[in-house]
Amino acid sequence: MTLARQWKTPARAMIAAAALFASTSPLPVQAQSATPDVLTALRQRPPQDEVIYFLLPDRFANGDPSNDHGGYAPERLKSGFDPSDTDFYHGGDLAGVTQRLDYIQGLGATAVWLAPVFKNKPVQTHGNYTGAAHHGYWITDFTAVDPHFGDEAAMRALVDAAHARGMKVYLDIVANHTADVIRYRECPDRPCEYRSRADYPYTRRGGLDGAAINAGFDGRDFSRLTRPDYAYSPYVPAGEETAKVPAWLNDPIHYHNRGDSTFAGESSLDGDFAGLDDLLTEDPVVIQGMIDIFGGWIDKYGIDGYRIDTARHVNPEFWQAFIPAMLERAQAKGIPNFHIFGEVYDPDPAVTARFTRVDAYPAVLDFPFQKTAVDVASGKAGTDALAKLFAADAIYAKGAETAAILPTFLGNHDMGRVGFFVKQANPNASEAEILARVKLAHALMMFSRGVPTLYYGDEQGFAGAGGYGNSRQDMFASQTAVYAAEQPIGGRQPAYSTEAPLYTAIAEMARIRAAEPALRRGRQVVRAAGDAPGLFAISRLDEAGGETLVLFNTSTAEVTVQVEVEPGSRRWQAVRGDCAAEASAPASYAVRIAPLDYLICKSTPQ
Repeated sequence: MTLARQWKTPARAMIAAAALFASTSPLPVQAQSATPDVLTALRQRPPQDEVIYFLLPDRFANGDPSNDHGGYAPERLKSGFDPSDTDFYHGGDLAGVTQRLDYIQGLGATAVWLAPVFKNKPVQTHGNYTGAAHHGYWITDFTAVDPHFGDEAAMRALVDAAHARGMKVYLDIVANHTADVIRYRECPDRPCEYRSRADYPYTRRGGLDGAAINAGFDGRDFSRLTRPDYAYSPYVPAGEETAKVPAWLNDPIHYHNRGDSTFAGESSLDGDFAGLDDLLTEDPVVIQGMIDIFGGWIDKYGIDGYRIDTARHVNPEFWQAFIPAMLERAQAKGIPNFHIFGEVYDPDPAVTARFTRVDAYPAVLDFPFQKTAVDVASGKAGTDALAKLFAADAIYAKGAETAAILPTFLGNHDMGRVGFFVKQANPNASEAEILARVKLAHALMMFSRGVPTLYYGDEQGFAGAGGYGNSRQDMFASQTAVYAAEQPIGGRQPAYSTEAPLYTAIAEMARIRAAEPALRRGRQVVRAAGDAPGLFAISRLDEAGGETLVLFNTSTAEVTVQVEVEPGSRRWQAVRGDCAAEASAPASYAVRIAPLDYLICKSTPQ
């Protein structure tokens, strides 16, 4: 979830008369559990060995239609269920994900990242916007599964079934805010403007001339706050006094209560995220409370990693306490490679790297890679943009070691899909060219450093008409007009097709990556790049001195060049494409790459 996109109102879709895809029958789910050997091997895998598949349970598969309304009254504004609206629940659930693990694993994914599954406030209104919590970011009960998605048994069945296959499960978690429950007496029916710490310090109310109300507070120990009304007068509406779990979340003193964030300056940390109640993450009660909550999910289900939402909107001191606690909890559970990565929505690696140096994040989502790789694959930027990006790996906390575990991706549920970006950059391109460029973008992600992260539906050619609701298509037969009308890249296929052009292309890439350790763990060296579309070449060097050369052509013309390689790399074999058997000369290798294509060549012992 990112900035004001959370509340952005898309155009309302009419109910579709026809579905985009033909539905397929749900598959039976058998009780499964991982053998000790499988579980041990899974937990020993380092993060860079994974291929992550990110999905929104609500949009992926409906395994249990009985929970579509989540146990609420079957009214749109009560349950939030309206499969014709991009912003409401559509019926997908955890049982559906479990039933479709074959499909996910067949694509080559080794880890499933779920958008938040915690119990949410089903419907919220903020200003002129009303929507439902299909995305999972409006949490009321941090300890329970949202009833739209299932229950504890469904969650356990999914984790057990994934582990039995050797697949990991990552949860999307939130520590910045809760659902919008708290109101302010000064503006009960409209968004409240942010009130700063300088104008409304914790020790005073009503500005600098107000009376002292937290006189014992010294600006450091937030446990000494006695009143929450230093900026606004917060209150919990009647009937919602116990809406949140754990119970401490119901007390307004554990929130900043300063009004809506402008996403600039201090308000980025202390402001309400478009009305969502912003937690006072400086408060020891909040710190320990969140450690207990999310440590509990590790203990209970054996979760393998956390993607942390809105990381940049929380003070560093919170993360400095929280992240080590999660790693320690996972270690105690026998999960030594627990993967934690934060959402820092920024294309500048200087910004994202800061969170690995100051906030103690082991990794962050690689938003700089997303922008650069998509621009290069689209033909908007020269290939030297990637060379510059990878040169900046040195600024992460552990340099290349950290860069190796950054989840790389091409699009997501907030910004939009890679297919949309490629089409936008090439409005006059043929369908064949769009397909080739999207394949090339995935190849850039799958074979360069980092942890490839696939966004569900990209493999079916979904592109959409933009971000937020327009990038959250149903994998199953859709009643949403804008989804049903879409013409996927590569052509329309049955639901969950394993023959879709992008599915087969990505699956091939994943097989190659799994078979070649250097493509997962090898040190990366940029070999060639230019200031226009064309050649981009990298070597992945293993510890034994082997070299795997990956060559990309982002132009619409064939590229024939000599590329520098290691002097000892004299003999070569093809991993993908047509590779010369020998180097042209010591440290020089001749390659020919078709337009919008890639080669992978591997040196062999002499």
